[in-house]
Amino acid sequence: MAELNSPLTLGALELKNRVIMAPLTRSRATDDRVPTPMMAEYYAQRASAGLIISEATVISEEANGYRNTPGLFTDAQVAGWQQVTQAVHDQGGLIVAQLWHVGRVSDPELLNGETPVSASSVQQAGHVSLLRPKRPYVLPRALEISEIHAITEQYKQAAICAKAAGFDGVELHAANGYLIDQFLQTKTNQREDEYGGSVENRARFLLEVMDALIDVWGAGRVGIHLAPRGDEHDMGDNDPRETFGYVMEQLGKRQIAFFFTREYLAEDSISEYMKQRSNGVPYMANMRLSRDDAIELLASGKADAVAFGKAYIANPDLYERLLEDAPLNELKLENMIGTNVAEGYIDYPTLAEADALTTVE
Repeated sequence: MAELNSPLTLGALELKNRVIMAPLTRSRATDDRVPTPMMAEYYAQRASAGLIISEATVISEEANGYRNTPGLFTDAQVAGWQQVTQAVHDQGGLIVAQLWHVGRVSDPELLNGETPVSASSVQQAGHVSLLRPKRPYVLPRALEISEIHAITEQYKQAAICAKAAGFDGVELHAANGYLIDQFLQTKTNQREDEYGGSVENRARFLLEVMDALIDVWGAGRVGIHLAPRGDEHDMGDNDPRETFGYVMEQLGKRQIAFFFTREYLAEDSISEYMKQRSNGVPYMANMRLSRDDAIELLASGKADAVAFGKAYIANPDLYERLLEDAPLNELKLENMIGTNVAEGYIDYPTLAEADALTTVE
């Protein structure tokens, strides 16, 4: 029976435990998207996780939808990430890079005046995150086939950069309404060419990108991030079981290292069904998990690992706290995103530090 502290093999990755740090956008990179020494400290503090999945990292400047998110397409960015991966490795941790293109979830202000791109010209509801004055998302431009191929190559180059930066593998961000997801789900994909229509066509871009990443890393060091509920960025699919079941069937044939779903537990959850379709690909559960949820998922074999997001922001030693059933630090919302200060980033105390502070007082 698997427990939180049980070791786990994910392809070529040997994890010391089954508690995963989920990818968390913090917008702490420089204006040129270069990781900083403070970012290295942040990740190193959390290296007791079985695996760290990095914050979403753009594959090109055109892929971005937020200021100060890191990239993996310049030498300076590679050098910045080298500091991060070395710091994590020095603490005995593992870290993979999450590769990202936001597609329509952007704005011309962030793209040098250019129109955001997507699978089809379908405008997203809502307003652009973090930009002021507040404005609605613009109507995106549908990508030409030649551009799709060019973006696939950008993913491959980012994977090469990730290897140079010292990561232990890569995860494709195919969730939360970003570009890959926009091709996958029917609400945003209205194409009539080989990238639209049938599930085989809608999944084509995702699988071509995964194959490019596998070419660089080998299947045993490549994972994928999926969101079958379609509950972010105005997404939706006519038949999620068919769509995501097919994707997992195809990825199972490739024997990738893992798949990660952002899906809260409910009667209509399909992550367990996706696992059944995956030919044994290990599954990381995520979203609103309690300690008891995590323990039950592992003990029952419904999930192979459990991932935590916001809890890892506030608790650098979350793994140890979960083992001990210790209280958690309170999350400070005011400095979560988009500041260059240490407060709310690297100043959360570990349980030992908090106890020492209490003793002194």
